[in-house]
Amino acid sequence: MAHEKNPAEALLKPLKERLDVLSQPRLPLAKNDHFNGSRFFNPWLRTGHGLRDALRWVRTRKPAEWPQWQHNDPAQLPPACFSPRLDDWQVTFVNHATVLIQIGPWNLLTDPVWSDRVSPLRQIGPRRVRNPGLRLDELPPIHAVLLSHDHYDHLDVRSLMWIARRDKPLIVTGLGVGAVLRQHGIERVSECDWWQSVELGPLTIHFVPAQHFSGRGARDRNRTLWGGLYVSSESGGCFFAGDTGYGPHFAEIRERLGAPRLALLPIGAYEPRWFMGPVHMNPDDAVRAHVDLGARRSLSIHFNTFQLTDEAIDQPVLDLQEALKTHGVASAAFAVLKEGSALRV
Repeated sequence: MAHEKNPAEALLKPLKERLDVLSQPRLPLAKNDHFNGSRFFNPWLRTGHGLRDALRWVRTRKPAEWPQWQHNDPAQLPPACFSPRLDDWQVTFVNHATVLIQIGPWNLLTDPVWSDRVSPLRQIGPRRVRNPGLRLDELPPIHAVLLSHDHYDHLDVRSLMWIARRDKPLIVTGLGVGAVLRQHGIERVSECDWWQSVELGPLTIHFVPAQHFSGRGARDRNRTLWGGLYVSSESGGCFFAGDTGYGPHFAEIRERLGAPRLALLPIGAYEPRWFMGPVHMNPDDAVRAHVDLGARRSLSIHFNTFQLTDEAIDQPVLDLQEALKTHGVASAAFAVLKEGSALRV
């Protein structure tokens, strides 16, 4: 495969040398509409998860039974360089919220998670029910990681350390998240507030709002900023929603950055609605977000790997088909891929 790697490296080398990467931890200098001086919040949603509600959910939940294990179909490995043309795109669904985005010769990876559990403890917490669609060593060289927030099912330190050692990619994330990464020797990090952006050669990576929350322990709730990421290029935009509830931010993203050529939208982890509704979209919400964004196509993410909430493993895809009919959106406009499968956009 050496004939695939050399053209890409030759093309990207002068662009990499011009990158100006922010590497110091950053927080807003003053209060703003989503930061009160010590913690972040959703400006259009003043309520959300609380300890009392969480305890009520734990006490009353009735989770559907998930399979202990499911096998993936064989995957076709992505090329190291998908195309020298910036208007040629391909995305490969790896698992959960992890997607390989190939925009011409540029390889971007969203929220990489390869660990068996998404938990601070290796023996306790949600455990995967299937392997990732690609092994870590089957990934092409990664030029940037789009990291939405610090929850364990999105920020997997061990996976990020492996990728950072091999490829030294630029990691674009929210304010405060870089401190977690630097504790583990990951230094090439650009922390952004909402609507800030970073240049990556011909691409511009914007950190945009999401309706969610953050925290990796009992004392750091909402101390770091969550968000989505929007990659702009002359050939169109690719929007990764991260983890989010439905809200007015989708329409604002379209207004500011344009309708994306492709949107990666979460469809899972949504039951019970009284508890999950503010911070996790269900499939009907995801279709409404697709419409608000004016996305040419969308791809389903955040389902089928970890049992985080109470719906059955196959419920998100079933509910998505009903939501598409309800809103008059063609099924082909909102793709569902098997782990390891690719979609040419």
